Amino acid sequence: MADTKPNFSLKSLSGDIHAFPGDGPHLVVFVKEDCETCNTAAPVVEAFHKAYGDKLRVLMVGQSGADNAVLKDRHHLTLPILDDATCQVSFDWEIEIVPSVFWIDADGTVQTHFEGFVREEWEKLSADLSQILDLPQAQIDWESLPAWRPGCGSKHLYPEIYDKLRASAEGSNMLARRIEIAPADDVIEFMFDQGFSDGLPLVPPTPERVLRMLEGTHRSGQDLIATVPPNMGEATVEKIAINAVMAGCKPEYMPVIIAALEAVCTDAFNIHGVTATTMGAAPVIVVNGPIRDRIGMNKGLGALGSGNRANATIGRALRLIVGNVGGGKPGGVERSTLGNPMKYTMCFAENEERSPWPPLHVERGFRKEDSVVTVFAMTGGPVHIVDQESRQPEQVAGSIGLGLEGVFLPKLRNLPIDALLVVCPEHIDTLMSEGDYSKDRLRARIQEVTRRPLSEMVADDMSGAGIPKATAEKMGAAKLKTEVPKFAGPEYIHIVVAGSDAGKFSSAFHGWATGEIGSQSVSRKVDLG
Repeated sequence: MADTKPNFSLKSLSGDIHAFPGDGPHLVVFVKEDCETCNTAAPVVEAFHKAYGDKLRVLMVGQSGADNAVLKDRHHLTLPILDDATCQVSFDWEIEIVPSVFWIDADGTVQTHFEGFVREEWEKLSADLSQILDLPQAQIDWESLPAWRPGCGSKHLYPEIYDKLRASAEGSNMLARRIEIAPADDVIEFMFDQGFSDGLPLVPPTPERVLRMLEGTHRSGQDLIATVPPNMGEATVEKIAINAVMAGCKPEYMPVIIAALEAVCTDAFNIHGVTATTMGAAPVIVVNGPIRDRIGMNKGLGALGSGNRANATIGRALRLIVGNVGGGKPGGVERSTLGNPMKYTMCFAENEERSPWPPLHVERGFRKEDSVVTVFAMTGGPVHIVDQESRQPEQVAGSIGLGLEGVFLPKLRNLPIDALLVVCPEHIDTLMSEGDYSKDRLRARIQEVTRRPLSEMVADDMSGAGIPKATAEKMGAAKLKTEVPKFAGPEYIHIVVAGSDAGKFSSAFHGWATGEIGSQSVSRKVDLG
């Protein structure tokens, strides 16, 4: 198959337009001004132009913009020097090293191509051109030139240039509408004005940044991942990548973000209801498996707080997708009375290595070596449960139970409401100090210590919440003596381990409505290709 090169049209230093291909054979040489080897080659190319220019179009393609003129003046060049400052032609021709030399015949087929400066190659090219063009050889003192000198990397391969060129290339995996911003506009302020932000500054999603983000997944940019309520926007991989860029993510976070979005867009999780409720619910993301360490997630000191890029930006990316793709924005469908800091982000990794129990994803039916994302709809937290004095397992478990009485309201019990309990390592040590203390035993202890008679749930002068007085009267005194626990069943208590080894402070997230009327926790395996 003939080796041909793409067409181009470039302006020379004199302002003339030179198009390729033109009539007859061509010698096209790519250079940049700050390359020492290009400076060695430039006088040789000029000699070729003077010797063979009547029958051969000699074009020097310069990557250095205004500095092409410096190269011209330094070597007194008279041949056309074409401006490829954008490096688009260098990209299209797949240049890797400069100088890069192409002798192309009248039919447009590359006859000779070489890079750098190997004197024998240049000398042979001169001889071949002289013979084929039937012209005297160029007058060059070959012995004064180095026998070999390596070339330099093409300028278009600089990351800040190459990624931009790839993003705009024909056949790019990116189809999202591009917004042109006036040069005088502040991009950060523009994104605020357009409503793209969650209230914090965003990273501008330039094509090159989005392209790099797409490299974090094996999925095609136009693969549809989810239809996002409430506006039922189509979240393609490309749109996820755009929001991941704005959130400040790294490309390697993409599989986790995709899995989290898949999870929240299920009917079971009901992201529409989570977004719309006035109660202020928000997704909490728990990550398990090898992906935690692979992308540098925090599972220890400060796991539920600030300071870790993966934790912070994965959760933020999910929230931006719900807002920007799904339309779930405050003041619109989102009608939270007070709001919730978790609506910015809440994502952390379970400290499986510090846990004596099966990790969350194994409890939910996955293999330990799987990487899994689990999402919960939570309205409050993390709320500290403080017990620095207890030394017996049942004491610590009892304190944890008492700490969970505040879910919704202490007097409200027998609730079909999820709670996500995050047990710290020091509390784990106390729980395990007399032998195995299982999750099921902890759940049972929580239910035991929170049992209260129904009579304490009746609305009264202190609080009108709870069982209406009229209903309580119909129940009768005997029924009101029945004791009920905080939660409708132990299955509503979800337990993970996180945090550092110092500090006897566990935490709890308080759930929203659970089940078909609200939201159910959902797990998704991370697709790592």
